Amino acid sequence: MSACKQVPPLVSFQAGGLQGGLHLEPFFRRKDKVVIVMGATGTGKSKLAIDLATRLPAEIVNSDKMQVYKGLDIVTNKVTEEECRGVTHHLFGIIDPNSNFTADDFCHHASAAIDSIVRRDRVPIIAGGSNSYIDALVNYQAEFRLRYECRFLWVDVSLDVLHSFVSERVDRMVEAGLVNEVKKMFDPDQSDYTQGIRRAIGVPEMDEYFRAEAMGASEKTKAKLLRTAIAKIKENTCFLARRQLQKIHRLHSQWGWNMHRLDATEAFLKRGDDREAEEAWENLVAGPGTRIVDSFLYDEGVSSSVLAAAGGPVAMPAAVATASR
Repeated sequence: MSACKQVPPLVSFQAGGLQGGLHLEPFFRRKDKVVIVMGATGTGKSKLAIDLATRLPAEIVNSDKMQVYKGLDIVTNKVTEEECRGVTHHLFGIIDPNSNFTADDFCHHASAAIDSIVRRDRVPIIAGGSNSYIDALVNYQAEFRLRYECRFLWVDVSLDVLHSFVSERVDRMVEAGLVNEVKKMFDPDQSDYTQGIRRAIGVPEMDEYFRAEAMGASEKTKAKLLRTAIAKIKENTCFLARRQLQKIHRLHSQWGWNMHRLDATEAFLKRGDDREAEEAWENLVAGPGTRIVDSFLYDEGVSSSVLAAAGGPVAMPAAVATASR
């Protein structure tokens, strides 16, 4: 049976056991459990969530505020069908790209998805980089706090290594067709990039290039503007990563979340060798993450020393905090 299935109360009272037949089941019912995977952009949150979901009866609820929208699959770096490995995803590419999907909207849709997953005896795994969405759900939704217990996994990569990876990833996105994908939604009469999916990094940065192209600019001018746009996409993505990391630190300090840091830096350093990179990922991220989740779902009596060996609760020591600087 899934650990998310509701269990009977620990103490049972017969109808006539107390005057008036006092019913105490709601006071003793165990909370359902939710796993939340956090981290800056590019650190492998989706990969870890899918790894966990393939080892559990689990489904994933997307908490990336750009990936909820339909379209721009390359720009928003949505996982492919192959990368999903058969794992069911919720809130993934379902929202009209011109609408504004707020934190309140996320709480409403995510709560419905989590309820559906739990009712089918599966584990909800929330994964994504939009920490404001997770903050709104976990800390400001009274019903969610009453019904669910959360375990947080934080996938971390040292910023210098992450910045290098992000730069390479943007180059791969360009090779995969980012420019043409954004061009399809370019409107020379529209210069507002504050609504819907148009806010996604990779869209506003291309505006000047497309306008120059529409005006018949020379190939030399267009090439220069394209290089500038790509460099700006890389810069803004790195800035986003730093901001997300700082937000994780603030949330941990503010709310005292039961958070486990998994350092994936070595796996990223070995990304030139697929076998070594996968081995490092399994040893440092997927394996420890699986053990932490197993202890959370099935064996809460596990010792703190075991949890520490598997990426124990984060106390935000100075060595970790310096990562945001």
